[in-house]
Amino acid sequence: MSPRVGFLGTGWIGRHRMQAMLDGGAVEAAAICDPSPECREEAAKLAPDAARVETLEAMLDMGLDGVVIATPSALHAEQAIAALQAGAAVFCQKPLGRNAAEARAVVDAARSADRLLAVDFSYRLTEAMQAIAPLVANGELGEVFAVDLVFHNAYGPDKDWFYDRARSGGGCVIDLGVHLVDLALWTLGFPAVEHVGARLFGGGAPIDPAAGVEDFATAELRTETGATVRLACSWRLQAGRDAIIEAQFYGTQGGAALRNVDGSFYDFVAERYRGTATEPLSAPPDAWGGRAATAWAERLADDASFDPAAEEIVTVAEVIDRIYASGAA
Repeated sequence: MSPRVGFLGTGWIGRHRMQAMLDGGAVEAAAICDPSPECREEAAKLAPDAARVETLEAMLDMGLDGVVIATPSALHAEQAIAALQAGAAVFCQKPLGRNAAEARAVVDAARSADRLLAVDFSYRLTEAMQAIAPLVANGELGEVFAVDLVFHNAYGPDKDWFYDRARSGGGCVIDLGVHLVDLALWTLGFPAVEHVGARLFGGGAPIDPAAGVEDFATAELRTETGATVRLACSWRLQAGRDAIIEAQFYGTQGGAALRNVDGSFYDFVAERYRGTATEPLSAPPDAWGGRAATAWAERLADDASFDPAAEEIVTVAEVIDRIYASGAA
């Protein structure tokens, strides 16, 4: 019997992850919860037999095996903890918490309940990063000493809560930069970060995080291995295309990079560099968007116990906190 899962928040991304899990056949959609009637109805088209409930509490009363959370960021930690304490595993959209303290509280709840917890760090599972990460891990690039990552979005979020720090936790750094921090640390094997320096901007001028949310940011991380990681992310950047998404890894024996194609949010290539020569590693098409959700669903069906890899979520959140602290200095 497939695990019975509830879907809390069924906007576009919630429905997309729901569809991926259902297509994979690893779970049963037992319940749907969203304050928007339109979102509930669209989700019900994917799972017509799922119960439509009004609250998370009503969902948890059903004795579900898991809950998928795709609600505004301010709700993630509290909802995840409630689900875990009720005995349900959790798959949550990023960020798990608005800061590292909230993320830590959720991971501790998952460990205490011995329940599976994962965050939708979906870029890890693109074919491009799946081709690049082993080159770093097995030393084929030599000693990686520099990593450059960018995520520039020509558009800003379309929900007002993204622009309220109390509800979002921050601006483009916690929205987009969190993926860059995760990709860098995951690919490098999560080395300790010894230094963080950052600059935050709003409307083209330096901004203190206490004064509002940033729409452009740069950061530099130095790791215990000696590698320097440089990040840049933005909303509404006038860059002549919809998006610029790149992750470049440079080592003493070569380099490798993920790049989006023609401004696409979804299509990526991976390349390996040897001196002036370029070797293709992967190319579109690649239906990667729901891959992390499917991986969680498959793990849930096999083993719902706590996965120590959840500690990586806290490590990423701690670096995000340090970026904001540096930007305020």
